Amino acid sequence: MADHEELQIVILEEITAYLTEEGRERTVLDLDDRVIESGLDSLGLAVVVTRLEDRLGYDPFGDYAGDAYPQTVRELVTFYQERRPVAGRQDH
Repeated sequence: MADHEELQIVILEEITAYLTEEGRERTVLDLDDRVIESGLDSLGLAVVVTRLEDRLGYDPFGDYAGDAYPQTVRELVTFYQERRPVAGRQDH
């Protein structure tokens, strides 16, 4: 499983790739940028999350029942890091 730095790189790559594909003016992100202000709308975020699931093998939003969602790119990375599957764990 990816460590925090690798995870950060993968997430930034996927967001940047999506923004580039969509022809968005802003394709360079800072970790403190607000996700919604980065150029991602709700559809764009859904596309990025789907791509990240393909790449990382999990979707941290799949069973998330909390009220608070990541606001910044940094929080999104942490959200993925905290909800990554634990190797060898089996849920019943």
